[in-house]
Amino acid sequence: MSESLVFRGVRAIDPSCGLDGLVDVVVENGVITRVGIHAAAGAAGEHVRVFAVPGALLVPGLIDLHAHVREPGQEYKEDVASALRAAAAGGFVDICAMPNTRPVNDTRAITEMLVAKAKALGGCRLHPIAAITVGQKGETLTEMADLKDAGAVAVSDDGRCVTSSAVMRHALEYARTFDLPVIQHCEDHSLTAGAQMHEGSVATRLGLRGWPSVAEDIIVARDTLLAEYTGARYHVAHVSTRGAVRILREAKSRGIKVTAEVTPHHLLLTHEAVLGYDTACKVNPPLREPEDIAALREALADGTIDCIATDHAPHGAAEKDVEFAEAAPGMIGLELCVPLLLRLVRDGNLTYARFIDALTAAPAKVVGLPVPRIQEGARADLVLIDPDAHWTVDPSRLRSKSHNTPFLHQEVRGKVLATFASGVPIFEASP
Repeated sequence: MSESLVFRGVRAIDPSCGLDGLVDVVVENGVITRVGIHAAAGAAGEHVRVFAVPGALLVPGLIDLHAHVREPGQEYKEDVASALRAAAAGGFVDICAMPNTRPVNDTRAITEMLVAKAKALGGCRLHPIAAITVGQKGETLTEMADLKDAGAVAVSDDGRCVTSSAVMRHALEYARTFDLPVIQHCEDHSLTAGAQMHEGSVATRLGLRGWPSVAEDIIVARDTLLAEYTGARYHVAHVSTRGAVRILREAKSRGIKVTAEVTPHHLLLTHEAVLGYDTACKVNPPLREPEDIAALREALADGTIDCIATDHAPHGAAEKDVEFAEAAPGMIGLELCVPLLLRLVRDGNLTYARFIDALTAAPAKVVGLPVPRIQEGARADLVLIDPDAHWTVDPSRLRSKSHNTPFLHQEVRGKVLATFASGVPIFEASP
């Protein structure tokens, strides 16, 4: 007999079905069977496990649209197993794996390998995002039909922008045939050659070549026009500029099929975090200015930006403990997303409903995954969170193989207590 779960007196929040209240939730055989104020009445026995944590939140399992698992090719930074462990510890039950592996995920064989390996490991589910072009070279389109059949949920050239308008047009038209979203890293590389950080006063002070905001805005503007022309589904990865927000808002007002995501670090950190040449704060796109953060927060709150995505980018000391110009861009994010961004909820920048929607229903809709729900008959993908628990980001507590984050050794507030996939606990925090 499988173990039944009872969550007693939790604040269950699921904006997809209008739920926000103190209720009991009962799970039997991997399915939510009862939700209500007295739903757990009489639920007891040898095979019943009860969770009763005062002040705890119960939310649907989280979905990350943008994670780097580094397998195949760079398993010393991360592999499928460690990435799934880190994801579960962060409250994620589904993650989408970007294609910039070595070799690039541009073939059916690599896509199938990733799907099979994740299924064999169990727990958090992995959904590959395959490359738009062969080798991410921006020239020849991949076999998208084959890739989708193998399990790919979207296509993207990840850190390499498809800069050719003709190639991007054809990619959108081809992807539309198979109802695949095209995810773009928006960067006009001709404007960012040699750039190390955001182009602004801090770059000037540090003597570093700057990455101008307009390099992102130009591609967002071009691609939204192409998306309108082709009728394809288009998604902007890790939006970082107020200019891009303005373009997205206008595009959505005209009914263009465009969606977007934003990362925790672009919502929290400005380019001033790079002072001292802190390579942990070197990311792509770079950290921007306070005005950009304000625009991103507003756009997330009003839905112009649909989703929160971690852009989990693990790197080892060999890539980060070097001169700033030589350091690889990126920081880990799977395990820190919830505690870092609960700050925005406490400060009134986001409602709980919008925060949870941006990590559940909204990303599910972008890539066509089932929307996780807290309702009777739904698969029991759930996360139990203590929003007031304080803990320190210590390397020994992280499940990721890499520890490249500027939040290391800082105290954060908000803790994932347990994560469940189909009613099975895939993570439980230590006391």
